[in-house]
Amino acid sequence: MIKPLPPALIFIAAAFLIPFFKGRLKSLYLLGVPALVFLDLLCMPEGKYWIVPFLNYELVLGRVDKLSMAFGTVFVLITFIGVLYALHVKDDPQHMAAFIYAGAALGVTFTGDLFSLYLFWEILAIASVFLVLARKTAASSAAAFRYFIWHFFGGICLLAGIILFVSRQGTAAFAYIGLSDWPSYLIFAGFCLNAAVFQLHNWLWDAYPRATVTGAVFMSALTTKSAVYILARNFPGTACLIWAGAFMTCFPIFYAVIANDIRRVLAYSLLNQVSFMVC
Repeated sequence: MIKPLPPALIFIAAAFLIPFFKGRLKSLYLLGVPALVFLDLLCMPEGKYWIVPFLNYELVLGRVDKLSMAFGTVFVLITFIGVLYALHVKDDPQHMAAFIYAGAALGVTFTGDLFSLYLFWEILAIASVFLVLARKTAASSAAAFRYFIWHFFGGICLLAGIILFVSRQGTAAFAYIGLSDWPSYLIFAGFCLNAAVFQLHNWLWDAYPRATVTGAVFMSALTTKSAVYILARNFPGTACLIWAGAFMTCFPIFYAVIANDIRRVLAYSLLNQVSFMVC
């Protein structure tokens, strides 16, 4: 039986081969990689895989259960659809950023330890910055910088929380955390920023409308949904998420009504839909 490979690494490795393909062969390659990853998912039974020793801990690059498989399958399917939509784009760096971005989202979904989670989390943020920069305008460059600052701050909160949490608990396992002390609150803040929870949401309708059209398709499908997955994994039943999500379903609609840019309207609508997931 063929052993499955880490789906995140397939996407990330495949990204660096994109410039070597031309014409129709490139289109087949771009569509073939998500199809290959989907077949890889079908070969992954539940359990833990690709365990690598790291200091006194273990890096688990594959933790497969019903929750991770559900999100992973959706991410692969939406990546295939996004690539199909982006086939007309003649910009290799943009395609590479999209593949690395999709790979990082799958890395977040299937990782089983907090250190690997942080690594893929940062790759997710950096790759999405390039999807905003690819618009190649002054407005998109400024938005990409602000987007990076927001996610850099979230990454610092997450890293600080992980270090404190691991030092206190003595384990790096990626499992239920809940809100109980300062480390858990720092981790929670880092995740809530990517989920665009109220007061940590301004980056979304600043960056998404200024990304490339195809880049915005990937960004709307992966960043916030990865955060929703992590909140479901680490903080299920947290009461403040119910209140935050309920409030977030309402206020973006008022902004959407007065907006005169259809992409900003869609960004507000995206925040509204994510809010239902958070709630």
